[in-house]
Amino acid sequence: MTERLFYKNAYLWEAGARILKVEKEGKNVGVLLDRTIFYPEGGGQPSDRGIIVGEGFKIFVDKVHGKDEVWHEGRLEGRLPEPGEPVRLILDAVWRYENMRQHTGQHILSAVFKDLYDANTTGFQIFETHNKIEIDYSGELTWEIIYEVERRANGIVWKDLSVQVDVYEELPDELRKKLRKELSEKVKPPIRIVSIPGVDVIPCGGTHVKSTKEVGLIKVVNFYRKSRKLWRIEFVCGSRALKYLDELLDDYWKSLDGMPNKNRPLVERVMELKGEMEELEKEKDSLRKALWEWKAKALLSEAEEVRGIKVVAHLEKAPMKDAQAFVVHLVDKNPGTVALFVGENYVIFAKNKGVDGISMNELLREVLSKAGGGGGGSEVLARGGGFRVSPGEVLELAVEALKRRLA
Repeated sequence: MTERLFYKNAYLWEAGARILKVEKEGKNVGVLLDRTIFYPEGGGQPSDRGIIVGEGFKIFVDKVHGKDEVWHEGRLEGRLPEPGEPVRLILDAVWRYENMRQHTGQHILSAVFKDLYDANTTGFQIFETHNKIEIDYSGELTWEIIYEVERRANGIVWKDLSVQVDVYEELPDELRKKLRKELSEKVKPPIRIVSIPGVDVIPCGGTHVKSTKEVGLIKVVNFYRKSRKLWRIEFVCGSRALKYLDELLDDYWKSLDGMPNKNRPLVERVMELKGEMEELEKEKDSLRKALWEWKAKALLSEAEEVRGIKVVAHLEKAPMKDAQAFVVHLVDKNPGTVALFVGENYVIFAKNKGVDGISMNELLREVLSKAGGGGGGSEVLARGGGFRVSPGEVLELAVEALKRRLA
C-alpha cells in the first residue's frame, strides 16, 4: 500500500520516496512508490502533475491513479529506473494548489445551494479552465438566484473560516446527522470528514486549503438545465477565476470594438446587428427568387419536350444544397416538368407532382447501375453521387433513361 503524504500535509510540495515497481510502455513509464505526495485522480479532482527525479533519469508525471497502490505515469527522460531506487518527488505546486482552492470552493458553493434551496449536489468535476457541479433542483434557476448564492458563498470565503479534516474509523451518530449528504455505503474506513464550522460537513477524499480565505473568489460563469430536475453549474475559484474573467472581458471588449456602434452594452449591439442581418436575409431571399425566375425561364426555353413533358437537363455549378432549392422551386412552379441536374459530385432528379408514370428514384437507380455511385429518394425527388464517370456522361445517361421511360 502506498503511503499518502498529501493527507498528512496537503501543502507538501517535495518529498523523498522509493520505487517499488516499474512498468514501461514506449517512451512512457509507470512507477509504484512506497509513499507519495501526488494526488491520484478521484472524487472529481484531477491527478497531480510534477517530476520524479532519480540518479540518471526523470519522469514527467501527467497521470496518477490507484487506491491502495498509487501508480505514477509519464514521459521518461534518461535510463529506465529500477525497483528499490530512491527518488525525489516534486509537485507542480501551482496546479495542486489551484485544485485545492477549486475543491474547497465547491464545498462552499454546494453547501449554500443546499442551505438556500435544498438542492443536493449530485456530481462534481474540476477541469483545467473551470469546474462544474450538478444540483438536484426542480425549480427554475435565474441569474438573480445565482447572484444570491454567489453573495452568500463569497461571504463565507471572506470570513476566513478554518477548513478542518478529521479521520474516523466509524462516524459518531451526532456527526452523521450533521452531514450535508448521507454517507454512501461504498465509503469504507478510514472516513475523512471535511468540515467548515457553521457551513458544511461532508465526507471527502480530496485535498483542501486550510482556510476559506485561500479560495479567493467563487464566481459562477454559466448554468443550464441538464434534465427536468438536474442543473449544471459552471464556476471558477482563485487564480483561475481571474484568468477566466480576464479572457471573458478580453473577448467582450474585442467583440464590442468590432461593432459599428462601440457603446455598451454588447447585447444591444448584437441585437442591432441581428436585425440588420434579418433585413439583409429578406433582401437576399427576394433577389434569389428573382434570379430563380430568370434562370427558370432560360432553362425552360431550351428544354426538350418529350411526349408533352418538358425535360430540363442541366450541368449545374452551384453547391448541391443551393441547386436542390432551385430544382424544387422549378418543378413546383412549372407543371409537366422534369428536371435532371448534375453537379461536380452530385445529381438531383425531380418532377412536378402532376407528372405520372415515372419515378425519380427508379430513374436514379438505372443511372447508378451504369455510372456507379450511390443515392436514393422518392418518386418525386432523388439524389445521388460518387459516380465513376464525368458529370456530362451522367447527364447523358439520365436523359436517355428518361426518354426510354417516357416513350
